[in-house]
Amino acid sequence: MSDRGNSGLLHILPLGMAAALLLCLLPPLKASRQRPARGQAIIDSASDAIISIDSRQIIVHANAAAARLFGDTPAGMRSMRLGHYILRDLRSLGKHEGDPPSDDITRDLRLTGRRATDCTLTGRRSDGAMFPLEGLLSAMPQDGHSVFTIIVRDISARKQVHAQLARSFSQLRELSSALQTIREEERKHIARELHDDLGQLLATLRVDLTLVRQHADTTLPLQALLHSMDGLLVTSITSLRRIASNLRPRALDEGGLYFALQKLRHDFLQRRAVHFDLLADEADLVLDDARSTAIYRIVQEALTNIARHAEASHITIALHRIVSSLAITIQDDGRGIAEHDLEKATALGLLGMRERVWGLGGSIQIGADSELGGTRIEISLPMHAQTPDTATL
Repeated sequence: MSDRGNSGLLHILPLGMAAALLLCLLPPLKASRQRPARGQAIIDSASDAIISIDSRQIIVHANAAAARLFGDTPAGMRSMRLGHYILRDLRSLGKHEGDPPSDDITRDLRLTGRRATDCTLTGRRSDGAMFPLEGLLSAMPQDGHSVFTIIVRDISARKQVHAQLARSFSQLRELSSALQTIREEERKHIARELHDDLGQLLATLRVDLTLVRQHADTTLPLQALLHSMDGLLVTSITSLRRIASNLRPRALDEGGLYFALQKLRHDFLQRRAVHFDLLADEADLVLDDARSTAIYRIVQEALTNIARHAEASHITIALHRIVSSLAITIQDDGRGIAEHDLEKATALGLLGMRERVWGLGGSIQIGADSELGGTRIEISLPMHAQTPDTATL
């Protein structure tokens, strides 16, 4: 492979692969401390910034790309300390240029194994401007000592993209939280309208129907018809209450979260023959409406998933205050949940649970339960004001 071909390949390879290829192509260093012409040509023509330093972190060579990156010249960078151009982190601004390096240069430079998103490397141009770097460090023997080769790349554009993605993600999270709030308000409004208006009308109609049935001059066929109509009214009132309760449980507004969860447990046991433990103290669940509603919906969604998929015979839900947080544990002894199921795009229930937790600045973990063998959901919600950006993901 020609030097020109090597240079073109280095232009298109990622930093790590390009560095590895470059280091493989370099022949061993000669005792004269001068690189062979072939290796020197590869370094000088590479698109990535390449700097060679000795064990004292003094620059012995910098290629043209490195000079352009730091706004200097190869000759101007030679014999300078590496710390003049590459800072370990922003705290090193307060250190003196003459401070001796540590014994372990790889630890001192903090280059090996770092990801670009960590951004612990900071470059400094000759005009003092700071910019983020990613890099790779390797050592080669020379005269019984080691010369270190550093390959670095400016990742300012990547950082800007990351920042834009982070802002977009934050805006989507805020939008999701706002939509959840709007939906709950709409549910509350519709449930109140159903209960107060339509429910009252049906109840009044049944009273009137009862009065009609009390007349002695009604025939037997008419009595049968009136009885049938009364049965339909009772069924309609029951359905209306169920629909309104699903939209917004009245127990949540009238008795608080503790009684709403007790009602949810009671209704679940009416449909499923399981052992269901609800461990909570009423005093721990005196919360604001946003948290009460979110916790209720999370438990409701978890029970829905258990009923549909888990085939569980034992369910335990525990809610306890721990210092300034509310710890929620939901576990069952069912079939469990696979790792790949957690990230399915169709797992909207799990996604909704996460969004509710994150919207309140909390953390959530979903996985296998080591005790019961099914699924375990662990949630921690702060009981003080906290923005979603500080939540643990």
